[in-house]
Amino acid sequence: MKQLMARFLAVLAFCLALPAFAAPLASVSSPDNSLTVSFDIDSDGRINYSVTRKGQPLINPSKMGFLLQDSFAMVRGFGFVSQEARSGEENWEQPWGERRYIRAQYNELLVRFQQKEDFKRLMNVRVRVFNDGLGFRYEIPDQPNLKVMKIAEELTEFAIAQPGTAWWINGGEWNREEQIYQKTPIDAVSTAYSPITMRLNDGTHLSFHEAAIVDYSGYWFKRQDGQTFRTMLAPSGRDAKVIRETPFWTPWRTIRIADSAAGLVENNLELNLNEPNKIGDVSWFKPHKYIGIWWGMITGKWTWASGPNHGATTERAKQYIDFAAKYGFKSVLIEGWNKGWDGNWFGHGYYSFTEAYPDFYLKAVTDYARKKGVRLIGHHETGGNIANYEAQLDDAMKLYASVGVNAVKTGYVADAGGLIAPGDKPGDMVMEWHDGQRSSVHHLKVVETAAKYHIAINAHEPVKDSGLRRTYPNWIGREGARGMEYNAWGQYANSPDHEPTLVYTRMLAGPMDFTPGVLSLTGANGVHMASTLAKQLGLYLALYSPIQMAADFPEQLVKYPRELDFITKVPADWSESHLIAGEVGDYAVFARKDRNSDNWYVGGVNDADPRTVTAKLDFLDAGRTYTATIYRDGPDADYRTDKRHSIAYETRKVKKGDVIDVRMAPAGGFAVRIAAGR
Repeated sequence: MKQLMARFLAVLAFCLALPAFAAPLASVSSPDNSLTVSFDIDSDGRINYSVTRKGQPLINPSKMGFLLQDSFAMVRGFGFVSQEARSGEENWEQPWGERRYIRAQYNELLVRFQQKEDFKRLMNVRVRVFNDGLGFRYEIPDQPNLKVMKIAEELTEFAIAQPGTAWWINGGEWNREEQIYQKTPIDAVSTAYSPITMRLNDGTHLSFHEAAIVDYSGYWFKRQDGQTFRTMLAPSGRDAKVIRETPFWTPWRTIRIADSAAGLVENNLELNLNEPNKIGDVSWFKPHKYIGIWWGMITGKWTWASGPNHGATTERAKQYIDFAAKYGFKSVLIEGWNKGWDGNWFGHGYYSFTEAYPDFYLKAVTDYARKKGVRLIGHHETGGNIANYEAQLDDAMKLYASVGVNAVKTGYVADAGGLIAPGDKPGDMVMEWHDGQRSSVHHLKVVETAAKYHIAINAHEPVKDSGLRRTYPNWIGREGARGMEYNAWGQYANSPDHEPTLVYTRMLAGPMDFTPGVLSLTGANGVHMASTLAKQLGLYLALYSPIQMAADFPEQLVKYPRELDFITKVPADWSESHLIAGEVGDYAVFARKDRNSDNWYVGGVNDADPRTVTAKLDFLDAGRTYTATIYRDGPDADYRTDKRHSIAYETRKVKKGDVIDVRMAPAGGFAVRIAAGR
């Protein structure tokens, strides 16, 4: 009897120690039943969700809700109202991208909740569960007691069930996403930008991000306690972080889930959670390679400002156009042609986007380019002053369209909270964050205005990528990370593992204009970068963009004729892309198929540890013979020595099932062009 009583008391103590959850109110599983998302309401009326994978906890019960600026919180006192389930399946085509065709298959659940007291406010949660991840969002219906929602904070939690390792950068810092990634235990993360990538102790790979940021703040991934994180919305210069009229819905909170690093990379979750193309035909934009005068300004040889070293002159533009035409580059980027660069423009630019400096004639340059079969890429640097830009936006796009410019690089050079936005009254100035609600509204305004004039946008210092390129396919690229320019600045140079970390972190969000192709491997004042010559070629395969730059000076590019030939031939548009080898932060090897031929390209980038990788050619068509042209690190290649340019070449016949073993040097890489035979 004593033993029975002891067992009863032990069970009772265990039950009392558990959170006060009822049985799951609602749940939905992925099509293959590997993932399940469940919803509960605890004894305080707080909504919680949880995620299991293959029957094991992945996300422990995690709270949901909002703090409001002007009313009681939408956190406690909720009751279940109803649920609605459906399944979806779609096959769709990208006009350009890492892969041409994308399949979406998911199960969806809409759960309706209502607060029982106070204003009896309604809050719905919609979740879509795919085999390789999930997304959920809040949907706030039209209702009598909530016409305008002033959100002080969104309280969405992610209670990660298992220890592991995280790769991340600090959220909310002055230099935005332009940071070197940290590798730490999950419980050592403080506040991170998304995407943040994790590898759990059992090998499961996770990436936390968001999809479809429209008229809303981006979030930072803030650790609460242990391995529990929550969303922290980017601040606003106004009275609440987000202000929306009902009805509306938030961006999707997304979790990519995979057994391997490749499963994270070959994943279309955020794209599939965005709406289809809204702007129609974009065949006027063609993915391509370009050159530009940008590297001359970054390294200090020329200036954006007017004067004796002004970079954007008519004469220099024509020289670059001649080079582009000779070597097959389709466009030339010209920065600093317009008035406004003189003086201190950082963070408070007052540019004219239609008036040129006296030594640059826009129409003469674009006419010259047209005769050579080349286009100009336009440039709109705002210096963070989006109020000044928006006032001229339509005129600026109209001017570019009139002279045949169909792609524009925009810039927002300012510290994180340094965007100058229009105030509520004429003449007011409001400072906003790069990933705040006002910035998200601004970027879409630019993209939509550009689309009217058949102009594509490549945004630098941008709001984070959330897959909106599906809805607005003229949004062709962004920066949003430490790019090549840091390799020009000596003590700020990127580390050897930077690029093989970007593949599994920033690149999960979407295309990046990293600007590879510095074949001299040299920045300002002779500074050497952490790269071999072969790695510069591997970057064209590892870091995807539909516009890829050859960033070095023309006189440097021609010193390496074989490498220049590879750069001019490697596509910027793919029908298939596969990560065939790699681990987060260590190395990455891709195989990509040209969208316009049967040719394949294989290439990769490495960290500071030398390694030999095996590229299996299982992706080739059976029964065909191909010619592989291989560019690999020489046997003595090392970025730390004067052998950083050591490179070896090989040509061989290959077929399906063959392998190519390649040694990658410290901070090295390789590239292979596999031309299809008959």
